[in-house]
Amino acid sequence: MLLCEVFDARVINLNLKNKTKEPVFMELIDAVVAVHPELDRGIMFTAIKTRESKMNTSVVSGVAVPHGYYPGTGVVAGAIGISGPGIEYEALDHKPVHCIFLIIMGETSREKHVRILSRILSLIQSDALSYLRSANSPEEVHTLLSRFN
Repeated sequence: MLLCEVFDARVINLNLKNKTKEPVFMELIDAVVAVHPELDRGIMFTAIKTRESKMNTSVVSGVAVPHGYYPGTGVVAGAIGISGPGIEYEALDHKPVHCIFLIIMGETSREKHVRILSRILSLIQSDALSYLRSANSPEEVHTLLSRFN
């Protein structure tokens, strides 16, 4: 599955309003529901929060990839949030998180999940992360994502 399919331009938020983890989750979940109205906010939030309670999903300094399994769906969807000042994420390095890649998927999508995470890691280990943080539009981010497919 391609990153530009998981992260539609309509779910890319370049100016997160919230400053802490759970409200940011809801902000991103709302973006996913706007594109996938068949998904339930509460179920998504519980899935993300359950996974986060097992292990913090900050993967490298300034980046987090909260994700969870949504029972009974084949949908793989996500949202990207960028915060200039950063959000308090309880990251292992105690630094704010500036880029969040939220992913929700059906329980049967584990293979896709691994491929998506691999592509996200390739993106954040490249120079693309700085371009992502300085993008001027969701479409610009979406175009950048297509390079990591």
